[in-house]
Amino acid sequence: MLRRIDLRGEKGPLTGQLPRPDPGGGAPSVAVRELITEVRDSGDRAIRALTMRFDGVDVEVPLVPQEDLKKAWQSLEVAMADALQVAHDRILYFHEQEAQQPHVVTREGIAVTSVPQPVERAGLYVPGGLAAYPSTVLMTALPARAAGVEQLALCTPPNSEGGVEAVVLASAHLCGITEVYKIGGVQAVAAMAYGTESIAPVDVIAGPGNIWVARAKQEVAGTVGIASAFAGPSEIVVIADQSCPSTSAAVDLVLQAEHGPGGRAWLVTWDETYADEVEAAVKQIVHLSPRRSETLDTLMSDGYVCLVDDPETAVRVANEIAPEHLQLMCADASDFARQIKNAGAVFVGIWAPASIGDYLAGPSHVLPTAGTARFSGALTVDDFQKRMHIIDVSKSGFDAVLGSVDRLATAEGLWAHAASVRERERWAEQGVIS
Repeated sequence: MLRRIDLRGEKGPLTGQLPRPDPGGGAPSVAVRELITEVRDSGDRAIRALTMRFDGVDVEVPLVPQEDLKKAWQSLEVAMADALQVAHDRILYFHEQEAQQPHVVTREGIAVTSVPQPVERAGLYVPGGLAAYPSTVLMTALPARAAGVEQLALCTPPNSEGGVEAVVLASAHLCGITEVYKIGGVQAVAAMAYGTESIAPVDVIAGPGNIWVARAKQEVAGTVGIASAFAGPSEIVVIADQSCPSTSAAVDLVLQAEHGPGGRAWLVTWDETYADEVEAAVKQIVHLSPRRSETLDTLMSDGYVCLVDDPETAVRVANEIAPEHLQLMCADASDFARQIKNAGAVFVGIWAPASIGDYLAGPSHVLPTAGTARFSGALTVDDFQKRMHIIDVSKSGFDAVLGSVDRLATAEGLWAHAASVRERERWAEQGVIS
């Protein structure tokens, strides 16, 4: 079930020795562009046709009435409502604490205030179809709320009856979202980016999705901001040894693989006997899983056992893979955590399964995939803000930098730049300004 990669004895660079995902392999860019163009040109009519084509339901009006969101919340069992509230409060608290407040840097009479300005409108994509993901509603909406975004529009694919699961609508209500659209896939990304007759365009799009959704977000980048990096199918790397029960390592491999095809699951260990035990446990767990088909799709296509000489090489492997989720379930895990450079989220110790991060640890579970953790991180309040700088210059500050600005502008051949400071110097000498 899991393919073996034996790197024991390997001391050189790992680049090229580990299989890498092909983010565009399942979603040709040409096909994605054609779908985006169709929505851009035909608006609501294209949305309805594509929803019928891909989801198999005819949705005449994609906007879910606000009263349905409230009813969905009221219909939840108390235990489920409590669980959502706990997750909501922990996630919102984390992002509110992480949100950077305006700060002022003053030097020699020049004060620069750095002000985080939220975008006015954000689009949230919540996957559907194979499962309902109320957690993704929380993980996308709450960072935006903490950033100060006032308008949130959420798109999620309709189910086979043409509706949206009640728990997803209830989560949207809990987060104060009033716009929920029954639209999925490339057409949802295009609708949020360019707008239609009934959907206003957004400034930023956030949220994970399959390979087609991830590719579509890349295509519209520049028209809108794309929060986080390539948030595609789920991935996990588990670094473990005999200090962790083999069944715990196995179930943690399965917990991300059960999201379905397109993801990746890696076990990295320096103990071949332990690797055999974990793989046997994976087979047993998959057999018991209600999502056996989706899990097998991931494990058979991109499930790996990587054998290395020691923990240090395991860390090198993890940094080369740059996974979405990385679990360290080995002796001295905390020490190795400090050596990790490339990962969306790192879970340290046997008490930290990725599921805790997926639901309520605080940080968003919208994380970079397909190796993009090399240059990107988790969805945060920063993805919904842009920095605006307010520059206040006193006379003493002007005098301190006058000569430098003049020389730099002259060196670049920008006459008016130099003149802008020379004129002010002349006005001051004549007493026109002070």
